[in-house]
Amino acid sequence: MYQAVTRGPDYLREGLRTIRQPGLRRFVVIPLFLNLAVFIAGITWAVRRFRAWMEELVPQLPAWLGFLEWLLWPLFAVVLLMVLFFSFTMLANLIASPFYGFLADRVAERERGLVSAPPSLKDVMLVVPRSVARELRKIGYYLPRLIGLLLLTLVPVINLIASPLLILFGIWMMAVQYLDYQADNDQISFTDMLRWMRGHRALSLGFGLPVYIGMLIPLVNLIVMPAAVAGSTLLWIRERPRLP
Repeated sequence: MYQAVTRGPDYLREGLRTIRQPGLRRFVVIPLFLNLAVFIAGITWAVRRFRAWMEELVPQLPAWLGFLEWLLWPLFAVVLLMVLFFSFTMLANLIASPFYGFLADRVAERERGLVSAPPSLKDVMLVVPRSVARELRKIGYYLPRLIGLLLLTLVPVINLIASPLLILFGIWMMAVQYLDYQADNDQISFTDMLRWMRGHRALSLGFGLPVYIGMLIPLVNLIVMPAAVAGSTLLWIRERPRLP
């Protein structure tokens, strides 16, 4: 079990090296710029809204409560970080899913010793509906469980267990999110992929942990995403026996 856990981070490191290879960069650069635009737009909108709210609130506060202005900004930064982690991750993966699907496919071909022609714009457009549908399937799995755990964190005593479970679930979802790209390429259903992951829980969580940590760091998360796609593809191919 210990060896399975420690192999997970190795795959993420190898994924980071893999995405630098010629022929793969296009599938990294395009979603990188798309996600960067979404990230900047989201941060800008949130900061402007909070500043406007502060400008309305502070003049109404008594002088002795002026310190709240300095207290609320760090609190806002923490809340913004958590909101970005959950919402930006879902939105960014939804936008980038067709490109990440092709990235996983190219990494898998190289690992398996196969060669195919680069995808055309038509190929990308044709795969968009399937990729988006698969992302929505993951969101359907993710959101109800996330909401349930968040509600449990509001219940005294139970929240002592629910809070660590919330983090553990986030780690699990990082593995689910990225292993699914090549599973989908191999025409493995979402349910069957989850079944395989449960049978290799230590390995899955070992991979999901460094991805989870990297996703919490703004801007770094933009590089972690494609690295996680490449790393999870290598994990899926090497750790999962081929079916006849």
